[in-house]
Amino acid sequence: MSKLTDLPKRILIGRALRSDRLGETLLPKRIALPVFASDPLSSVAYAPGEVLIVLSMAGVSAYHLSPWITVAIVVLMFTVVASYRQNVHAYPSGGGDYEVATTNLGPRSGLVVASALLVDYVMTVAVSISSGIENLGSAVPFVTEHKVLCAIAVIALLTLMNLRGVRESGTIFAVPTYAFVGGVCLMIIWGAVRALFFGAHMKAPTADLAIHTEVHGIAGLAMIFLLLRAFSSGCAALTGVEAISNGVPAFRKPKSRNAAATLALMGGLAVVMFVGIITLALYTHVRMAENPATDLLRGGHPVGAGFTQNPVITQVAAAVFGNGSIPFVFLSAVTALVLFLAANTAYNGFPVLGSILAQDRYLPRQLHTRGDRLAFSNGIVVLALFAGLLVYLYGADSNRLLQLYIVGVFVSFTLSQTGMVRHWNRHLATETDPAKRRHMVRSRAINTFGAFLTGLVLVIVLLTKFTHGAWVAVLGMAMFYLLMTGIRRHYDSVSEELSIAEEPAEEVVAPSRVHSIVLVSKLHKPTLRALSYAKLFRSDAVEALSINVDPADTEALRSEWEARGIDIPLKVLDSPYREITRPIIEYVRGLRRTSPCDVVSVYIPEYVVGRWYEHLLHNQSALRLKGRLLFTPGVMVTSVPWQLDSSERAKNRLRKRRDWSAPGSVRRGQVAAPRQPGEVRQPVSGE
Repeated sequence: MSKLTDLPKRILIGRALRSDRLGETLLPKRIALPVFASDPLSSVAYAPGEVLIVLSMAGVSAYHLSPWITVAIVVLMFTVVASYRQNVHAYPSGGGDYEVATTNLGPRSGLVVASALLVDYVMTVAVSISSGIENLGSAVPFVTEHKVLCAIAVIALLTLMNLRGVRESGTIFAVPTYAFVGGVCLMIIWGAVRALFFGAHMKAPTADLAIHTEVHGIAGLAMIFLLLRAFSSGCAALTGVEAISNGVPAFRKPKSRNAAATLALMGGLAVVMFVGIITLALYTHVRMAENPATDLLRGGHPVGAGFTQNPVITQVAAAVFGNGSIPFVFLSAVTALVLFLAANTAYNGFPVLGSILAQDRYLPRQLHTRGDRLAFSNGIVVLALFAGLLVYLYGADSNRLLQLYIVGVFVSFTLSQTGMVRHWNRHLATETDPAKRRHMVRSRAINTFGAFLTGLVLVIVLLTKFTHGAWVAVLGMAMFYLLMTGIRRHYDSVSEELSIAEEPAEEVVAPSRVHSIVLVSKLHKPTLRALSYAKLFRSDAVEALSINVDPADTEALRSEWEARGIDIPLKVLDSPYREITRPIIEYVRGLRRTSPCDVVSVYIPEYVVGRWYEHLLHNQSALRLKGRLLFTPGVMVTSVPWQLDSSERAKNRLRKRRDWSAPGSVRRGQVAAPRQPGEVRQPVSGE
């Protein structure tokens, strides 16, 4: 089995890395930017469109309000970035919002933040992949026809890339992310040059279309609600900002300074691209609608179901560069690609947060361990499974998934900034250095404004999106909260139950007697070894136990037992229904009932085989029996192995594979040191 699974594993994720090579996987800023910021950078591909789609409900005339919404989003972006720069300096351990909330607001607030972040990371993968599939589907019809299949395939591919390790996945994703940023900036610059210096009248492909207004004469509270909904939809541009504060341990030293610099660069690039795209969208008269088939009109008639509404960024590129031009094709391609890669932000945030939660006993401990490539492999796989399930349930429809988005991220924003305010208040109460106090007061002011603004946005998001699907995200947060609370309660109860009392308890007092039982099916070498092993211990009573399933075989066993003169008594239990496990369990429990202070030690002879298919042919009864005996108090189970020839050959194969060096290993310094005479190496797994 090891041979069948190890080779494909090495092909897919590469050679295992030693723990002392963890430092080699840390990220410089140029790689950390695409790894942690691909989500907020790529969101400019769909966030402007979400603003225009909501405003289209009031008609084209409402588009003139989009600059004010853009200004509000920009102010929010700068506020959040400035606030999180305080976080990464104050809490560089990688706990991010969870650590801030837990330390300053209490464990319950920390769990709320953790639940919100876990949901947001899953949503990031689902939304980014689905949006990328839709962008790619406009050029490749096969992708549109098999959206769910293609989306799940992309999730699987990203999972494999991240299982290979942070450094390798960051290198792979850096080129397309920088290509996307460069392409968008080039489009903005060239569009501005054409408009300001050449007076070009650039028109988007939908510029000649009219919009069917769903509700006429929107004013007063209805218009305010519409603007708030458009603002909350545009806030999708802020998703992923918190990932850098959760991923500080992955940065090279000085970690906090590099993380803060990456945050500032990410915020500046996101603002420039968002403002530039929405400005060009208004200049080129882009038209967007929630239901384009019926709400977009050509010559007074709906465009129909055959019309494909391209994203805002694609329409702007067509107006600036020309539809079908090389720059247009390039930007369209890297936009679709970077939307896929935006999920990588979650692939780096979710496993780190899961590891911290597992260390705090809120999630299974398996999420805290690193895999062969020094990545948190279990967390990566769990994220992929949740995201794949969400994509399947929602049919990879980004419009439906976006309604679930950003609730979690603003919950974490608000609680994190509130926690930072209490953090500065606590330190100001003891700090006497005037310079440090001025710095703390400034930082507290930034975090206070951040807490107020993100809290206000959270209320807006809940009011405007709850009935449109945000309730699913809230339900997911509640489920994660209850799950983590239950896991912590379980771990705490187990720890309390296993803790050693100050006075000797019943569990540590030596038993009155030890009754040893050797299970016997037939008399052969494994049985003789088990009998010899059991006799080594100073048991008060030793007996062999066999089950009478076939009278002829049982009689043959008795005869051979007496002929060999074995000095251990053989006891045979009748089994009229040909069961093996039940009679043994009942016999052992009977001994326990008769002498509750005694311990029963059961020795089970087992074969050790070397081929995967041989496991199916041996030891099945032993496995079932051990599983039942584990739940019987006062019973100790000991497996006595007998290694068959195939196991020895398997051990030799493992040793040869361990000592084998790939071509070029010597040059790369990856070859194992030659074995010295008399050296005893530590056995590998399975030896």
